[in-house]
Amino acid sequence: MAFPRNEPEITPALVAEHGLKPDEYQRVLDLIGREPTFTELGIFSAMWNEHCSYKSSRLHLRTLPTKAPWVIQGPGENAGVIDIGDGLACVFKMESHNHPSFIEPYQGATTGVGGILRDVFTMGARPIACLNLLRFGSPDHPRTRHLVGGVVAGIGGYGNSFGVPTVGGSVNFHTCYDGNILVNAMAVGIARTDEIWYAAAAGVGRPIVYLGSKTGRDGIHGATMASAEFDEKSEEKRPTVQVGDPFSEKLLLEACLEIMAKGCVIAIQDMGAAGLTCSAVEMGAKGNLGIELDLDKVPCREEGMTAYEMMLSESQERMLMVLDPAREEEAEAIFRKWGLDFAIIGKTTDKLRFVVKHGGEVKADLPIKELGDEAPLYDRPHVPTAKKPAIDGGSVQPPLSNRDALLKLLASPDQCSKRWVWEQYDHLILGNTVQAPGGDAAIVRVEDGPKGLALTTDVTQRYCEADPVEGGKQAVAEAWRNITATGASPLALTDNLNFGNPERPEIMGQFVGCIQGIGEAARALDFPIVSGNVSLYNETQGRGILPTPSIGGVGVIADVAKAVGIGLRKDGEALVLIGATQGWLGQSIYLRDVCGREEGAPPPVDLAAERRNGDFVRKLIGEGVVSACHDLSDGGLALAVAEMVLAAGVGATVSALPASPAHATLFGEDQARYLISVPAASLGSLETTAKAAGVPFMQIGTTGGNSLNLPGEAPMSLQDLRKAHEDWLPAYMGGHT
Repeated sequence: MAFPRNEPEITPALVAEHGLKPDEYQRVLDLIGREPTFTELGIFSAMWNEHCSYKSSRLHLRTLPTKAPWVIQGPGENAGVIDIGDGLACVFKMESHNHPSFIEPYQGATTGVGGILRDVFTMGARPIACLNLLRFGSPDHPRTRHLVGGVVAGIGGYGNSFGVPTVGGSVNFHTCYDGNILVNAMAVGIARTDEIWYAAAAGVGRPIVYLGSKTGRDGIHGATMASAEFDEKSEEKRPTVQVGDPFSEKLLLEACLEIMAKGCVIAIQDMGAAGLTCSAVEMGAKGNLGIELDLDKVPCREEGMTAYEMMLSESQERMLMVLDPAREEEAEAIFRKWGLDFAIIGKTTDKLRFVVKHGGEVKADLPIKELGDEAPLYDRPHVPTAKKPAIDGGSVQPPLSNRDALLKLLASPDQCSKRWVWEQYDHLILGNTVQAPGGDAAIVRVEDGPKGLALTTDVTQRYCEADPVEGGKQAVAEAWRNITATGASPLALTDNLNFGNPERPEIMGQFVGCIQGIGEAARALDFPIVSGNVSLYNETQGRGILPTPSIGGVGVIADVAKAVGIGLRKDGEALVLIGATQGWLGQSIYLRDVCGREEGAPPPVDLAAERRNGDFVRKLIGEGVVSACHDLSDGGLALAVAEMVLAAGVGATVSALPASPAHATLFGEDQARYLISVPAASLGSLETTAKAAGVPFMQIGTTGGNSLNLPGEAPMSLQDLRKAHEDWLPAYMGGHT
């Protein structure tokens, strides 16, 4: 076979259009010893972009803790896997679909959900839950309302149709996301520990099978687009956004799990970013085998598709598999039964080459290992973020009464109820959701129980901008607290590291600092990172997002009946504050949204205190002493008690504060703190136990009534609190604010 003719000339301009810098293109020339074909240029563009190669980040990612006795599979596969006991494994990962969701919010969000679901069931797990983390621009920006509506509808449309509950998430607004929103999707599944499937091909001459939906022209250069800044022409990139079909994906799930159960599979890989290129190269390279593809056999839904288009298409709901030749007919029959394409498009070889043929020509012939191993690796210059001064809470003059400040925060875009969002998601489908969205962490029953998983996503991006190291630590610590507050034991996390342009030293400094903080906290809390994603170049016309290293946490609770939520459910109990309070207002929501000052150092994170206080709280919950628990974060003590009052409709009176002045104590965001509700008769023994454990313990009030009462303030009725909390988002999305 001959190399192709009549293809575009490889010019410096064409190379630049493919996202390769001159020195990177020279690496290509040195590696293959000749000028690449047009298809080969596309393959290098796909494999060596930031999204697929992690060329700016993998040097630093290597420093993260990824191992523990319960970790079955860490980073490097489609998803991470942990042992949750009883022969079961939890499979989970978080991914971003930021750029596509800004360009086409509905389809961008749907395909983000579809892609992360495939990552999970490719490992042999049945998905049982989805979560997300969403960041939008200022509510005043003309596009924000449209983007919120499209993204939320897309997430709900895909998850609801596919049949997996969306049980948790996080939604914030900030002007830095005006031109670059964040849509991070997380999926969680359950598998048998002895039935995990991996991507590494094995055996020479084995058939490579294309599974699922047909290939089209949607999504071409999607991975490259995800590795570039936005500019004034970003709207023109709409055709690169993939189109999702949740019903096809549901069929693909069932067919894949069935052929796995039948033992037909040698290796399997989702066709995600960079489509057929990345999936085929990764399968071969991981198995130390070559791959030969015949694109004439690829099922296409559009006429006249070229090899270049087929190799770079990111059409959805597709898989690539290395099949046991003896089970070929059985596997094909299963896929035909489910109405899906099944085509043998190639074979494994012993030549360590990646060969692509189409129409009687060799379109690509490249060294398969080097496509990944020789990708550029950069130690980019970085400068640490300058430390900001601490702010003395007593020096901050409150512009409002504490009562009015609380009502203002409850009605603010970041702190208002997100019911409008999560009620568009079916969070009850499959019938295993024990704790729904709106609390610290969702609880999902595993199979028939009693075991359950606690799931959360979170990050405080303003902390990460002010002090990346402390912000990184706090993101992990808060995920750990969210899980702990339900009574579950935190086991592992996934991350999605969203940052601006890494070629700017100050942005790279944010990334390096956050990685340092995340690593320190993960080690101190035995909370390893088992999967994740990096999303860089989140900038528009030179304006970057706040550093947003999203953290997704997973924990296990032995009996979901013993889990607690944030809602106060009993009158006459004692409200107890666990943890030390200084009244830290630097980078607090109170300082920003009430005082109009976005400044200062964020609260320091004492990881020893986090562990000590969290272990104490989890022990009390396990003993059945605690009826409600909420970790303290944004808005501090005042916002936490208001959310606890609203969650179940039981009021509370705060009668004592651990420090002064009152506004700093009520709204300060000191870390390692929880608010719990316990029987008044248990106070004495609990306080003795806490003192012996070195855990700060103080009764600050009692539960009961139909109002929230703060010291020195007029009562706030539950009705007034609920109106403040619930009204803003529906009014905004309805165009009434």
